[in-house]
Amino acid sequence: MAGGGQDRRPPPRPRGAKPVTLALPTSRETQACYADLSREDVRFSPLPDRDYGGGCRLIGTLQLIDIGVPVTNLKAMRCGLARNFTAWVDYAVAPAARQMLGSDLVRIESMGSYACRAVVGAPGAGGRLSGHATANAVDISGFVLKDGRRVTIQQNWNGGDADARAFLRTIRASACKRFGTVLSPDYNAVHYNHLHLEDDHAGFCR
Repeated sequence: MAGGGQDRRPPPRPRGAKPVTLALPTSRETQACYADLSREDVRFSPLPDRDYGGGCRLIGTLQLIDIGVPVTNLKAMRCGLARNFTAWVDYAVAPAARQMLGSDLVRIESMGSYACRAVVGAPGAGGRLSGHATANAVDISGFVLKDGRRVTIQQNWNGGDADARAFLRTIRASACKRFGTVLSPDYNAVHYNHLHLEDDHAGFCR
């Protein structure tokens, strides 16, 4: 994916090949990203580089352990994605919840990050690998507040609660400043229940 050009990558292995661990040096880009996260007091664990075949690779990835608010279903994430995601939560989602919904954010619900699969539902994708196949994308489905409310993309994007609708559109707008690709229910039916956040420098927000 774009943004990872500093990583030294071997030729792709065929789909269905047995997963192998790659003996790659950690790129300076990834080392700098680890340092950025540490300065923000984000707890994380670097993961070994792995090649799962068919272009599905984990290079320069980590497991987020503690970003200040629990996030469900997260697995491997490229460090750049994790850095942008934690900043989005800290400086956009949590403040917007407090200011627009009047309650603190206590949990984020995700549909996962890494998945070895092609793009789903995009015209002309032609079997192109998803950003999830390199752990460079995360899908966010909902937010739980301290007062017990649960705001989800599926129920509230076009739901009757005007404050919840405004909150979701505000955090999408903020995400568009931090991620290269942001897809919401306004993009297509596949995204009816989540925000797709991808660190690819594409400049596409819908």
